[in-house]
Amino acid sequence: MTLPILSKENIELNKKVDTKENAIKMTGELLVARGYVEPSYIDRMLEREQLTSTYMGNFVAIPHGTEEGKQSVKESGIAIIQVPEGVEFGEGNEVKLLIGIAGKGDEHLDILSQIAIVLSEEENVEKIVAATSEEEILAFFEGVN
Repeated sequence: MTLPILSKENIELNKKVDTKENAIKMTGELLVARGYVEPSYIDRMLEREQLTSTYMGNFVAIPHGTEEGKQSVKESGIAIIQVPEGVEFGEGNEVKLLIGIAGKGDEHLDILSQIAIVLSEEENVEKIVAATSEEEILAFFEGVN
């Protein structure tokens, strides 16, 4: 059975997280729990963050694995975690929206570009951070599949 790339089960609201590393782990654990990746993918996500920050601006981070992490990906998928109180992502960068990505082959590039379109509007990010239901967030990403 193929999993949808994004469903309301892949979205967690009102999370609190104390560190960037724990934020990345939480995002990876959701991808693992939903069946998109092997647990080893989380280590590749942490590795990626050490190489280059996944902070994108606009209160958004898009944690994902390294190239080697692709072998831990079972299905392409997205996990979205809302952190209204924010988490420090280094150098004064605050993140309120974590979007974890796992892509088979080059699928992550398509997923990333579709997400970037939604998140390029600062107003969309504010609405997603303020959303009170998974469905509300899902509506922003309807085109991502």
